[in-house]
Amino acid sequence: MQAVILAGGLATRMRPMTLTIPKAMLDVAGRPFIDWQLEKLKSAGFSEVIMCVAHLGEQIRANVGNGARFGLRVRYSEEGPKLMGTGGALRKALERLDDTFLVTYGDSYLPFDYAAPLRLLDSAEGAHCDGVMSVFRNEGKWEASNVATDGAFILRYEKGVNDPAFDHIDYGAIALRRSVVEAIPEDQPSGLDAVQTRLARERKLLACVAAERFFEIGSPEGLLALKNHLLP
Repeated sequence: MQAVILAGGLATRMRPMTLTIPKAMLDVAGRPFIDWQLEKLKSAGFSEVIMCVAHLGEQIRANVGNGARFGLRVRYSEEGPKLMGTGGALRKALERLDDTFLVTYGDSYLPFDYAAPLRLLDSAEGAHCDGVMSVFRNEGKWEASNVATDGAFILRYEKGVNDPAFDHIDYGAIALRRSVVEAIPEDQPSGLDAVQTRLARERKLLACVAAERFFEIGSPEGLLALKNHLLP
């Protein structure tokens, strides 16, 4: 199984630390965050990871290398000097992608089975869909909810909607088909959220509901919460 980590962002909310350190290399309980993330992917059965890097990406390369110490094969896709957004960064990595793969973010730590969305997409149930989004029943608790689901399909995915039907949130891991990425315009900045919105509207996005809250290191509060979660 193949996973893609989008780790090229500027992490402006974590400045001044991220002026000299990429977010994926921030210290979490005594180790770079990316180490925790790669170990979680390995434990879920993944064998290959594509790292989409940009801002200070050489530090990630120096720490992770080819992934052998994690029991993984790690390859890199360079976003270049012009930041392309999450969708554009994924499009840059097109030639390295398998027919189906998992995408997650370089600041997300998810206490669930990372392989579950990909297994569902590759099953008979997912044969007529183009993606599987992991979601969590959030009800606005951790961040603003942005997903309406019936538990089987993502019915709607929108940000900034004040509607009680939106009681779930994008958990931070989505399985996709390579053909979805092929449809993203090349060399144009774009967000992965636009892809998710379209797939939900076309009823081609299944739901994979997670049972536990997500963690992220995109804010000082989130970084502290994850440290407390990981420390014995």
